[in-house]
Amino acid sequence: MGSQEVTDWQGKHVTVAGLGVSGIPAAKVLHGLGAVVTVVNDGDDERSRAQAAELEALGITVRLGDGATLPESTELIVTAPGWKPDKPLFAAAAAADVPVWGDVELAWRLRGPDAAPWLAVTGTNGKTTTVQMLASILKAAGLRTAAVGNIGVSLLDAVLGEERYDVLAVELSSYQLHWAPSLRAHSGAVLNLAPDHLDWHGSMEAYAADKGRIYEGNRVACVYNLADKATEDLVREADVEEGCRAVGFTLGTPGPSQLGVVEGILVDRAFVENRQKNAQELAEVSDVNPPAPHNVANALAAAALARAFGVPAAAVRDGLRAFTPDAHRIAHVADVDGVAYVDDSKATNTHAAEASLAAYESIVWIAGGLAKGATFDELVAKSAKRLRGVVLIGADRALIREALVRHAPEVPVVDLDRTDTGAMLAAVREARGLARKGDTVLLAPACASMDMFANYNKRGDAFAEAVRELGASA
Repeated sequence: MGSQEVTDWQGKHVTVAGLGVSGIPAAKVLHGLGAVVTVVNDGDDERSRAQAAELEALGITVRLGDGATLPESTELIVTAPGWKPDKPLFAAAAAADVPVWGDVELAWRLRGPDAAPWLAVTGTNGKTTTVQMLASILKAAGLRTAAVGNIGVSLLDAVLGEERYDVLAVELSSYQLHWAPSLRAHSGAVLNLAPDHLDWHGSMEAYAADKGRIYEGNRVACVYNLADKATEDLVREADVEEGCRAVGFTLGTPGPSQLGVVEGILVDRAFVENRQKNAQELAEVSDVNPPAPHNVANALAAAALARAFGVPAAAVRDGLRAFTPDAHRIAHVADVDGVAYVDDSKATNTHAAEASLAAYESIVWIAGGLAKGATFDELVAKSAKRLRGVVLIGADRALIREALVRHAPEVPVVDLDRTDTGAMLAAVREARGLARKGDTVLLAPACASMDMFANYNKRGDAFAEAVRELGASA
């Protein structure tokens, strides 16, 4: 059952690992197809019990508090993407020769014969924005599409729902790719690679290899980032369909088979007649919202995938103009006394924060939170010349402070030793004191938020609220 398509699910014994956003829909779908479904879950809390009751009412068996034991007669495991590969359940599955699929693999296998092709995006940072830009461009071309995957809309819903699509814009995490061995996208992109989730993958090599799975079997284009050699290396290693091309994107002038930027214009030299000599104007940098360098790179990657699917140049421009980014992604909150206040709470790792800091010339940086094992020397060294001052918050702020001492000793630092709900207002006030006219006060924490806030959204909301309060008193 590992490699063949499963057409008859009737009576198949399937174990679903993990309740939650992917486990519950997977269990319901498989049950609906006639499989004998058992859900196993590590946790046994109030929420899990409520979810279990809902599934048990349908006739699905749920085992709470035991995610380690392989249920008897299991023929297939469908796992939530977050479950680590080294869990005992998967060791037991390997010993019993039971295949393990993720929800993405299940969705891929359940597509109909005339299913919409997938344009797939992965990378450490920028996935969601790029996929949303891509969907906007595809819609501008008159195509029926949706942004799906790791983005909130379940892939299972997209492939099994009533709606018919021409093409899907699919965001895939490294976790999802790890558990999707037979996925074959029309075209795929790896935006960038930086150390992240290494506790899950075990090593940078394993993390990169899982990201690289997005290129396997691509038919038209493997899109990579010229500024990130690791993404090009993954293309070289990929086993693709005959005629599939490597297409690079760059913030510089593009060569043949590349997309890039020339005098403020996004240009395509990949999907044109005679690419040695010709170039196609796609859009202006000012059509990208916001036009920060890393976001222009996202737009180029989205454009490359759309062009691989045959979308006309005008749709790239119209789609980029119509796109509005999600909250807390380099969102301009307000100007107060000639200082811009920008919320990039979504910058939860050093790679994202580095891209954010590169977008402004003179910055008062609000940073800190949970480091998740990250180190900050490279980030601080690269950004030091842009820093007017730094305000540190959160549990692991000392790690950033030490990097500042090493690489930016002349930059004034305010270290806020508090984690209460008023800490963000205090941080914004301190930042205001350090800022001069023309500066940007930037919340780009380079850390996770859970030490002080429920999530990065709540952290960004607290920042915006503090800025509004500042503006009201200005």
